[in-house]
Amino acid sequence: MKARNTSMIARTGIMLLMAAAIATGCKKKKEIQDAPAGEELVTEYCAGPDYFSNEEFFRSNGLGESMDQATARKRAMSNARADLASAISTTVKGTIDNYVNSREFNNKEEIEERFEGLTREVINQELNGVKTICQQAVRVTSNGNYKYYVALELSGQELLGSMNERLSSDERLRIDYDYEQFKKTFDQEMENFSNK
Repeated sequence: MKARNTSMIARTGIMLLMAAAIATGCKKKKEIQDAPAGEELVTEYCAGPDYFSNEEFFRSNGLGESMDQATARKRAMSNARADLASAISTTVKGTIDNYVNSREFNNKEEIEERFEGLTREVINQELNGVKTICQQAVRVTSNGNYKYYVALELSGQELLGSMNERLSSDERLRIDYDYEQFKKTFDQEMENFSNK
């Protein structure tokens, strides 16, 4: 009987600790400060830390608004794709610059132009295969317009694989192209990009 009471007390204690932890966790989430006087907090869907680019993925989000829901969606997708393309281009440009500068090429300028041209083709192809990771449509009650929020992502390793395939198939570049060095440079640029 005494062992049974001790066991029951222990279970009750554990349940109270769990309840306290849950209550504390919920309380912390609700402690969002109110907006200053004259301002209103706005909910922005498909945005925030979960949708930031990191070492593994390029991510972007977009917003589109229109009287027509399909047009709002197209605008949001277009905005997100443009942001994604810009982020990828910046990272790839940094990769190419650093890679070419670290290698001994006879004609650096020509090699850099070849790299940029081939990677631009790859980026355009890869943008067709982006993954939608969030989408949310709302109707604005004040004017009846639709707002469409979207977040997109593209795997850095998939992009690297496609670039490697394209770069290693180019006759001029194949002679001097070192995939491991290029990958190392690309991974460093991805890390630098995610730290911004």
